[in-house]
Amino acid sequence: MSIILAIVLIVASVIIGCALGYVLFRFVFTQSYKGVVEKARARAESLLADARKEAEVERDKKMLEVKEKFLNKKSELEKEVQQRNQKIAQVENKLKQREISLNQRQEELSHRKSEIDRVESKLQTQQQSLARKEEELEKMRNLEREKLEELGGLSAEEAKQRLIESLKDEARTDAQSYINEIMDDAKMTANKEAKRIIIQSIQRVATETAIENSVTVFHIDNDEVKGRIIGREGRNIRALESACGVEIVVDDTPEAIVISGFDPVRREICRLALHQLIADGRIHPARIEEVVAKVSKQVEDEIIETGKRTAIDLGIHGLHPELIRIVGKMKYRSSYGQNLLQHARETANLCSVMAAELGLNPKKAKRAGLLHDIGKVPDEESELPHALYGAKLAEKFKEKPEICNAIGAHHDEMEMTTLIAPIVQVCDAISGARPGARREIAEAYIKRLNDLENIAMSYEGVMKTYAIQAGRELRVIVGADKISDEQIESLSSDIARRIQDEMTYPGQVKITVIRETRSVSYAK
Repeated sequence: MSIILAIVLIVASVIIGCALGYVLFRFVFTQSYKGVVEKARARAESLLADARKEAEVERDKKMLEVKEKFLNKKSELEKEVQQRNQKIAQVENKLKQREISLNQRQEELSHRKSEIDRVESKLQTQQQSLARKEEELEKMRNLEREKLEELGGLSAEEAKQRLIESLKDEARTDAQSYINEIMDDAKMTANKEAKRIIIQSIQRVATETAIENSVTVFHIDNDEVKGRIIGREGRNIRALESACGVEIVVDDTPEAIVISGFDPVRREICRLALHQLIADGRIHPARIEEVVAKVSKQVEDEIIETGKRTAIDLGIHGLHPELIRIVGKMKYRSSYGQNLLQHARETANLCSVMAAELGLNPKKAKRAGLLHDIGKVPDEESELPHALYGAKLAEKFKEKPEICNAIGAHHDEMEMTTLIAPIVQVCDAISGARPGARREIAEAYIKRLNDLENIAMSYEGVMKTYAIQAGRELRVIVGADKISDEQIESLSSDIARRIQDEMTYPGQVKITVIRETRSVSYAK
């Protein structure tokens, strides 16, 4: 029991001690909490007061900044308004000045109008007086004419006719002498200058002589190949001739086959086809057609490449592709034995040099010189002369009018409208007339000489004619009793003009008219 009581007392004492400690702790905590709260409240109040002061300071600062910006904006706006007012004032001043000037001009116009009215009235009065004076003069003229007719015994029309006839005779004599003087002076100066330009142009252009024939000789290694080319019953050679459009002559000529045809392109296709067929060894109609088609394509490519290379070498740009092909095709054409492409290149270079000497455009002249003979290589037959057909082709492929005119007029088949046309004509004649450029058939040469002499003999007063220097000069001897010295100038001009109109010839023909006076007497 005592133990339980002791335990109870101990427990009770512990509980009582805990309760007393709790009460004491709560009292102390409550007192300290109140002090902390009061301190925190005082601190918060001081911080709030500081914040209020800072806010007021910041508000005052911001207000000052806003006032400053407002004042600045106000001053800027005032300046803008002042500037605008100044501009408006300036515009108003200008308008006032214009109004003043317009008023002044209006006053001047009114003054001028009044002056014009006064002048018109004066003119009207003067015209009326002039009309009256003209009537009086006309009456006086009629009276004078009647008096002169009475005194001279001739009417006015008869006197006028006689005066006109006398003036005509006098003017004809003066004009003939003046023409002779001008022609002599022109011959002395123009011939010298023309010779200088032509000689200089020829010297600056390198010339080549190229002769083309109507046959091509194809060389072979041995005569055994001839039988393979002919084929069984001639099938191979017939197929080759049909595919190429030429005639192949296989005769006893050792190690040679002759390809005959007027078209050099076809002869070249046949030659290349024969070369490939012999190198390949397979010669039969099907293979021949295949090789000919392949070679035709190669030759066509070569023609286009030649045209492009020619245009690049001459510095000619912007040619139509079809014109380039036609220029390349000239390589396989000839005119009187002269290679057409070489002739065109030579003419183009001559035209460029001569145009530069005369102060004209050398590029246009070179272009016209290259294209002047494109009508000689048509893809289709045409009834037009080659010059007119070439001009038609150039016009079709958008060449300039002066180029087309130079192409069409280089044989006088079209009227020349530009200075390039006579240059092309002269350079074409120079290229064709130089030694070794062309060959001429003897019969045609003799016919040309006879035609020259016959043309001169057809004129009245001509006694004898001689075509000399291979047809470059025509000597005409006239009778002294039939033609005067003044008439021989017009006779030489007429013969030259007729030769130009009726004949075709390279270069130029000099016409020399000779008149001599003979005095004959007899001693008996």
